[in-house]
Amino acid sequence: MNIIRKHPVKEIGYQFIEKKFLPAGKDEYYLRNAQLGTKQHYYPLTEAQIAQLTEQRNTSDDWMMVQVAEGFNPKLVKNCKFFGLVRIGKLEMLYHEFHNLRMPVGIYNSTIISCDLGDNVCIDNVNYMSHYIVEEDVMLANINELATTDKAKFGNGIMKDGETDEKLRIQIEVCNENGGRSIIPYNGMLAGDAYMWSKFRDDVELLSQFKKLTEKKFDKQRGYYGKIHARTVIKNCRIIKDVWIGSDAYIKGANKLKNLTINSDAERKSQIGEGCELVNGIVGFGCRIFYGVKAVRFITASHSQLKYGARLINSYLGNNSTISCCEVLNSMIFPAHEQHHNNSFLCASLVMGQSNIAAGVTIGSNHNSRGADGEIIAGRGFWPGLCVSLKHNSKFASFTILAKGDYPNELNIPIPFSLVSLDHKNDQLIAMPAYWFMYNMYALARNASKYIERDKRTQKTQLIEYGYLAPDTVNEIFNALHLLEKCSVNENGEAFIEGWENSTRKTKLIKLPKAITVFKELINYYACNEMLAHISEQGFEDFDNFKKSLKTDISRSSWLNTGGQLIQETAINRLKQNIKSGKIKSWDEVHSFYQQQGIAYKNDKLQHSYTSLLEMKQLTSKQFTPEVFNEMLFTYLYTDEWMTKGIYNAREKDYSNPFRKMVYDNDAEMLNVVGKIEDNGFIQEQFKKSALLQKRVKAIQKKWKLN
Repeated sequence: MNIIRKHPVKEIGYQFIEKKFLPAGKDEYYLRNAQLGTKQHYYPLTEAQIAQLTEQRNTSDDWMMVQVAEGFNPKLVKNCKFFGLVRIGKLEMLYHEFHNLRMPVGIYNSTIISCDLGDNVCIDNVNYMSHYIVEEDVMLANINELATTDKAKFGNGIMKDGETDEKLRIQIEVCNENGGRSIIPYNGMLAGDAYMWSKFRDDVELLSQFKKLTEKKFDKQRGYYGKIHARTVIKNCRIIKDVWIGSDAYIKGANKLKNLTINSDAERKSQIGEGCELVNGIVGFGCRIFYGVKAVRFITASHSQLKYGARLINSYLGNNSTISCCEVLNSMIFPAHEQHHNNSFLCASLVMGQSNIAAGVTIGSNHNSRGADGEIIAGRGFWPGLCVSLKHNSKFASFTILAKGDYPNELNIPIPFSLVSLDHKNDQLIAMPAYWFMYNMYALARNASKYIERDKRTQKTQLIEYGYLAPDTVNEIFNALHLLEKCSVNENGEAFIEGWENSTRKTKLIKLPKAITVFKELINYYACNEMLAHISEQGFEDFDNFKKSLKTDISRSSWLNTGGQLIQETAINRLKQNIKSGKIKSWDEVHSFYQQQGIAYKNDKLQHSYTSLLEMKQLTSKQFTPEVFNEMLFTYLYTDEWMTKGIYNAREKDYSNPFRKMVYDNDAEMLNVVGKIEDNGFIQEQFKKSALLQKRVKAIQKKWKLN
């Protein structure tokens, strides 16, 4: 046989075309063609083709129900059983190769029931294949069961004709174990959708509309076929039932895949590997799930990963996140989440992105009531350290880091960028506000940079904020200043405060004068950053024209972290009202709202930064003069200088600390293992940025005659 090597084509995407089962008594042939919109013509088998197929140990309950396209070669179908209407595209004397798997085009050693098989498919040893549409160049090998039932929903939380019991509806019980914040999943659900649905539980009308928007995306008719899109490879799997699979996916060694949508295309290939069991879920584009993962009632947003025995149950996992070796239950997780250790546990939590859960972290074991209704809310940048145990309910401001410890009481940490620790000797909870800027600038700046680099989304419907200074954190800084400036500070810069933990003991705050100074500098730094970007973009010739372009609110605007996207609370309120009034009629229109807010974000953020600056300096807009702006710029450069040095110093400790160096016999060994600090690309980039910033500011000062 003349076999020509043929690899799957990579550039072509796919278009999702649905096709349904046939109700009893309907013309299946006609309905399939009508719903596919296909231009493919199928023909009855000739007597010669039937004879050839029979000779090659193929059988059918009715050969007239087996139809083929032009180019079909019966020599490439052997030892198969066909039942119902089966349509087969052209089969040529070729083979496909994928990761050293080579398969000849054709259908071999398989049982096929009521399926459409596209051009040049490779199917071998599929023991039971029922009611699937398979596109061209798909490779299927060694599958026990590949079937679609007449009630298939492909992971969407919908009801079909004849189903009246709401218990049949798939829901994801995020944030709360008792189901009080359940969301109804649908293919394409964004983190913002899931957050609003889980958050605004007091608005019954809004929740009802969310449900209606979801149900409008689907009809109730039973009998949709499963589909495997072009160039997908599936091998060595046991059970695949009611699964819709995009193009260019790679599935190998899965134990059980049931009631799923697996999104994939040529640019965003999804993979599912050995030992995985996934039930009632939606897998986003470009996801990788492998090595014994168990996931039930879940959504993994695009470019997220589950691996090494991870368990994800009743949870939403945001874009560009990784969960490995551990267990996550009943949680709502925003983009850029990292959790890599097999002894960490996360339950009943809202984690608002850019988070890192260390080994030994237990979030959820210490419920404080008879019911499973406790919750934890963690702002973005949440970082519990090694062996941290937390008690529900607890709440943390953005960029809270917790030192190792078993925290016995519920916590409410309202100040961002704080280090929280336990002093067992003196029986105290200790918090250091502004810790990151004092001692860990390298990690803070590096994380912000790496999240941008790791954002692999090709469709950025929601504009995710990765910067550590943004409207949400700046508003938290203002709240912190109002709180800290009321404290009675002793000569050591310490104060004691109530209400931070559910205990009679007071929380000890340390290094308060330094924290207050840093927080005020950060507000100035934030405002200058936004203003300099505005000046660079608009190219103002003088201060007066620059000032005319600035708008200020009567008061600083409130913002919500909506699935990783920062949106003004007033805009979210308008969205809610438009959904309830019927002005917004679909989830697509909600997603258009996100995109509009993303476009407006730059100007809204500029306006917020200007209003914040005036509030911090207690100025009116008229009092914002060239002299004030020049003073701001000097402070800004000073802040940038110590922040850049802080990035270097935080990393340099790894080279000078004797306990770091003791594992090396000499400096040469250490440098060959960890590299020279001078060769650290990120640090060098920060120094270059700082130098360019100095030049930009001095150029503006000179051009506008501010000095």
